[in-house]
Amino acid sequence: MSTQQRGEETRSRILQAAADSFAEHGYDGASVAKICARAGVTKGGFYHHFSSKQALFLELLEHWLTEVDAQLRTAGSESDTVPQRLLQMARAARHVSQAASGQLPMFLEFWSKAARDPEVWQATIAPYRRYQSFFSDMVEAGIAEGALEAVDPEIAAWVIVSLAVGLMLQGVLDPRGADWGKIGEEGIRMLLEGLERGR
Repeated sequence: MSTQQRGEETRSRILQAAADSFAEHGYDGASVAKICARAGVTKGGFYHHFSSKQALFLELLEHWLTEVDAQLRTAGSESDTVPQRLLQMARAARHVSQAASGQLPMFLEFWSKAARDPEVWQATIAPYRRYQSFFSDMVEAGIAEGALEAVDPEIAAWVIVSLAVGLMLQGVLDPRGADWGKIGEEGIRMLLEGLERGR
């Protein structure tokens, strides 16, 4: 195994150990020493890869958001109209909520830490604003193509983001309570009934 491969494997072990430790002990309770012990690395090895516990925490958030972004980009890319794209995205969101269901403690820890730390808050809120802008542009495109009513794109986008976040939270809190992916898809379908022209 090359030095680079060993380094990547060590970094991956630290990330997994940190995710488990944060989920089990919370941010404040998951010390660097606990993370190192769990990952089987020295503190020197830890600080070779991460400048601080917070930097590691934010990288975990970024990893999760990268997966969400990738699914958003690919979902519905072959659909002809904006309403079709939105429905495809709602179907793809099922996989996001299923992946998040096993990550409840970590998911809630991001929100909890964001409430107390301005840097974590900024990193946590930025994607919501990015998604709002993404869906606002999509609704504008739907209006321009004549598929959607002339509504306020920003408000429609916040409704879509709020629906997604609310369903994700319900999905991680009560993963067996309902088929959250199906509810998300039906929720978007109901929203489109009010937005599509000619309905």
